[in-house]
Amino acid sequence: MKRDELGDLVAFLTVAEERSFTRAAAQLATSQSALSHTVRRLEDRMGVRLLTRTTRSVVPTEAGEQLVETLRPAFNDIRNRIDALGAMRSSPGGTIRITSIRHAAETILMPAAKRLMKAYPDINVELSVDNRLIDLVAERFDAGVRLGERVEKDMIALKIGPDMRMLVVGSPDYFESNPRPSSPHDLTNHRCINLRLPTLGGLYAWEFEKDGKPLNVRVGGQFICDDVAMIIDAALEGFGLTCLPDDYLLPYIKEGKLIPVLEDWSPPFPGYHLYYPTRRLASPAFSLLVDALRNRI
Repeated sequence: MKRDELGDLVAFLTVAEERSFTRAAAQLATSQSALSHTVRRLEDRMGVRLLTRTTRSVVPTEAGEQLVETLRPAFNDIRNRIDALGAMRSSPGGTIRITSIRHAAETILMPAAKRLMKAYPDINVELSVDNRLIDLVAERFDAGVRLGERVEKDMIALKIGPDMRMLVVGSPDYFESNPRPSSPHDLTNHRCINLRLPTLGGLYAWEFEKDGKPLNVRVGGQFICDDVAMIIDAALEGFGLTCLPDDYLLPYIKEGKLIPVLEDWSPPFPGYHLYYPTRRLASPAFSLLVDALRNRI
């Protein structure tokens, strides 16, 4: 393969993954017209259309998707092997790209990343805070942080936080005028604060389990929100009961600002995990981050 042919493949893959000539050109530090010419040259050489271009989007054709699936693991492997050469340096360096939900990023990931960056000035950390489940390979992340039950089975997963429980809590003011529920069925008689799931858009059905028997309850109330911090604030103000992971609630419970109920209906589940593709070759920088997170347990 000639050198310019390899460059054409890199250009095509960037456009296909970005779904945009504009974003791809910015990433490759070239012009849109030059990038378009490069992709057309590749299509002419291969004798098949690789991209469907419209005024609003750029989408790979069936042949283009097949080429993407061929190129992506190959280029990722090259990148990983180049990163691994950093082991020959006297001081580890390079960029680590991680996706994480906000609470895990604030309480677990950032404290470890800050210590790592202070100890190794040549290590850079790029953090994307997102509640969506991310395709690490497709979006070129080195790793992600999510709850253990949301990690795909084909990933390497490292537990970096304790097990959690979903707890139902209310403020002392709320319980002054409302009885404490003795079973999840009682929640239909209470004002409850609903969490709208940012990924799916629906309302979270409160999940319970006792003696191995699961029970989901749909609740209602005055306030619905997709932000945990605002839901906790509403609960503190007495607008109703809420059901959230105990990791968010423990500081308020310890201070007596929120009171847990139905604790015997709240079994533990796996907490936060760092996960990454099984085929990934660990760079020295990434290995240091993994060690830092592993050592906190």
